[in-house]
Amino acid sequence: MSVPTEQDLKKLIREIPDFPKPGILFYDITTLLKDPTGFRGVIDGLTENFKGQKIDAVLGIEARGFIFGPALAYHLGAGFVPVRKPKKLPAEVESWSYDLEYGKDTLEIHRDAVGKGHNIIIADDLLATGGTAEAVTKLVEKLGGNVVGLSFVVELEFLKGRDRLAGYDVFSLLKYQS
Repeated sequence: MSVPTEQDLKKLIREIPDFPKPGILFYDITTLLKDPTGFRGVIDGLTENFKGQKIDAVLGIEARGFIFGPALAYHLGAGFVPVRKPKKLPAEVESWSYDLEYGKDTLEIHRDAVGKGHNIIIADDLLATGGTAEAVTKLVEKLGGNVVGLSFVVELEFLKGRDRLAGYDVFSLLKYQS
């Protein structure tokens, strides 16, 4: 089985104009996920960046981080921890609220999910403005963990989300300029 290139993977992503509103070009990765070679290429590509590092857990951000985080954790020999929207976790949680373009949002994690000194990778499908990923870094650090890196399938570079994550190892497999 040949290893797919970045261009091969990008060809598997469906582009939908004017979604969710006029002027937005939506990159739909569901077409990439259903392709066995494409999906394997994504997981292998995400894993390669962090191979050989001691990682205690991979945190997946609701909802698509739940697709990539467990597979990444498995390949790195780490645990998986879900980061959820409010009121979805049953035990004691730590919360972090952050600003969105039009409002606020909150994310939660179990308080015992990250221990002091644990090495953590944060995984999600998309890096856009960086607000959600930045909120999760704050949650990890509040619990005493070390953010070893952040891992994304797609990065919309023109939105400059990476700027909000300065000082962290930010890895994105597929980059779009506009």
